[in-house]
Amino acid sequence: MNREIYLREKGIKVTKSRMLILEIISKSSEAVDANEILKICKEQNFNVNLSTIYRCLELFEQKEIIEKFDIGEGKYDFRLKENGHKHLLECSLCNKTIEVDCPMHQVEQLIKSKTGFVILEHDLKMKAVCEECIKSKHS
Repeated sequence: MNREIYLREKGIKVTKSRMLILEIISKSSEAVDANEILKICKEQNFNVNLSTIYRCLELFEQKEIIEKFDIGEGKYDFRLKENGHKHLLECSLCNKTIEVDCPMHQVEQLIKSKTGFVILEHDLKMKAVCEECIKSKHS
């Protein structure tokens, strides 16, 4: 991925800080937090402050470049947004179906941060009733 072109396509002004932060996130095999990004920047002798990193992460999240994971206690991890797999929700009453993004990414990050375990695979089963069926049932 050409990071400069990618940022421009997303309508983001290209700066050295943004380019480096995007590079760090995209090269990381795991989600990273702002302090890890700051540490890597310092290791590369790049002078950036933590508030700049947070502003950049917020911008990247708004532009749907990265995903933000709440790992508890006011801490967050970030990773490049993937076109991950989806799940189908089917209404148990009318059989209407919708596709939703897999909600397991955040659960995986939370488990890893709390236990150190890395989820290798998951099997997710959900039962649902659509909004129309709920309304008609309560009418």
